[in-house]
Amino acid sequence: MKYGIGDKIVYPMHGAGIIEAIEEREIMGVLQKYYIMKMPIGDMRVMIPMNNAEEIGIRDVIDETEADRVLKEFKECRNDMDPNWNKRYRENMSRIKSGDIYEVVRVVKNLMFRDKSRGLSTGERKMLNSAKQILVSELVVAKSLSQGDIEYMMNEIVEAEL
Repeated sequence: MKYGIGDKIVYPMHGAGIIEAIEEREIMGVLQKYYIMKMPIGDMRVMIPMNNAEEIGIRDVIDETEADRVLKEFKECRNDMDPNWNKRYRENMSRIKSGDIYEVVRVVKNLMFRDKSRGLSTGERKMLNSAKQILVSELVVAKSLSQGDIEYMMNEIVEAEL
């Protein structure tokens, strides 16, 4: 699928953003076209090679209605994490890599809840930050809200369950 300037896309394992340019660059002796995606969090820019965007799993950002369903799922999903750290880490990593926003919701919600109730190891804290960036960036783009607004809603939901 071809995308154009202004399209809203998701780059699995990184998050959502808007294509602000398409540029041809020579990297390691190979001339290629790249999508230049601007991410709403951290004012970061990512170069995505156009010729393997589909292989990478680039997809459209969810619409506002779907974003509302994602937030509803965040509110309703329950803590079902394995007590074994290694198994939990592997399961969460697999969920994040799937590119499925609902799987990322489960990871973020469960790790946020665990962080507030028991604390997280360094590895899980890093995973939470990555997964949260993926989730929040897509919701920011889909709902046209700020990062702070989305994170506030998520924190309120987790706090209410403690």
